[in-house]
Amino acid sequence: MGKRNGLSRGDARRNARLIRMRGIVRHDRAILAIDLADTKQVLALCDHDSRVLARRTVRGRAWQLEEALRWGRTAAVEHGFAGVVVGCEPTGHRWRIVAELCDRLGVDLVCVQPLLVGRAREQEDLTRDKSDPKDAVLIGRLVAGLRCYLPERTDQVWARLRQLGGRRVQLIIQVGAARQQLRDLLECAWPAVLEAAAEPLDSRTWRAAVQVALARTAGDPATLSRLGEARFARAVTRELARWGAKRRCLRIVRAVWAAATTPQALATGVGSQRPGALERAGLTLDDWHHALGQLAEAEQRMTGVLDSLDLTSLVTTIPGLSAVGAAAILAETGELARFDSARALVKHAGLCPAPTSPAPLRAPPASPDEAAPPCGWPPGGRPGARWRTTPSWPPATPTSPAAPTTSSPPPRPAPRWLGPCCGGCGWWSPPAPPGRPPSPPAGSTPAGR
Repeated sequence: MGKRNGLSRGDARRNARLIRMRGIVRHDRAILAIDLADTKQVLALCDHDSRVLARRTVRGRAWQLEEALRWGRTAAVEHGFAGVVVGCEPTGHRWRIVAELCDRLGVDLVCVQPLLVGRAREQEDLTRDKSDPKDAVLIGRLVAGLRCYLPERTDQVWARLRQLGGRRVQLIIQVGAARQQLRDLLECAWPAVLEAAAEPLDSRTWRAAVQVALARTAGDPATLSRLGEARFARAVTRELARWGAKRRCLRIVRAVWAAATTPQALATGVGSQRPGALERAGLTLDDWHHALGQLAEAEQRMTGVLDSLDLTSLVTTIPGLSAVGAAAILAETGELARFDSARALVKHAGLCPAPTSPAPLRAPPASPDEAAPPCGWPPGGRPGARWRTTPSWPPATPTSPAAPTTSSPPPRPAPRWLGPCCGGCGWWSPPAPPGRPPSPPAGSTPAGR
């Protein structure tokens, strides 16, 4: 049917989504729009023409809206509607509280994107003035126009996976911040130690050696020589064993030792910042390792949720996808049953397989005339009056006498006025201003082009 009437698959899916939304936002139901905040909740009861039928302001938290929802349903019945549908913005956690209250009362809830509310605020009166009563009316107007969506309703297992996914993202940010901060501190106070490995921050041996050096020097790497190289290597081995690593790179251990005990290596860096910066670097390294341990624990918990859902064996059959990666994707998408197609799933997860084709290659010019445009402007240039310093016109021909060769530099050519075009591309070329040489004839090529 879609091919017969010219509709695409996107049109068919969009129509089906609108039909589902119209089954919830029915014309016989009023719209109870709520602008959620911390201690002040503004409610506006509107019809489908955005006319406000009743208002109410609740001074309290989101959990105290149950009586206000009952009031909205009663007021809608008094104005001739069969019931209400609640609309709000998904601000923080408050919309989940309102959804819980709506489930208790048997009322449907839809959400409106905050970006759409901001754009509607500008379209309302061409300003960005924000007020809670006005935002409540704008939410009601967007719901009446079906510019809303059904929020996700998850069970305890999927909700736990989503929470663990949020914690994993937070820990990844902490790990990256600690990594960059450690590099900055060492580049300032002890840059020689960063040359001990090709990729120092990715080497466990390097991190263990720096951990031991920073813990036993109290901000002065030169004091590490009292420990001795052999004892330093054994301390690094014990540190690696505590992390669960079984092998060490002796070359990196020796390089870190040389960076701490060689006077030439210690001569680089800001000496006044070294004690405080290295103390802070040691604390940052501890935070980094602690965040790495918490990240591994969070990923283990996420794979455990996949095991409880019996999805681990299924997702690991996809080439190039690990159980942790699949858990991170499912934490963003939520329950798969709410998607009507696989394409909608990957688009929601940010994995749209649309190809990014490179820019088309321009064919090489067949002749020098094609390489240079007739008007003399480079590709993408803007036409307009401009000055160019070129040799005198017309250019010298092979039959003209050659200029005498002297040791003095040739005279600087006079500037020539060029109009919007020299005539080759059809642009009108105005006459040259008084006192300036005229433009070359149409179709000719100036020298040096």
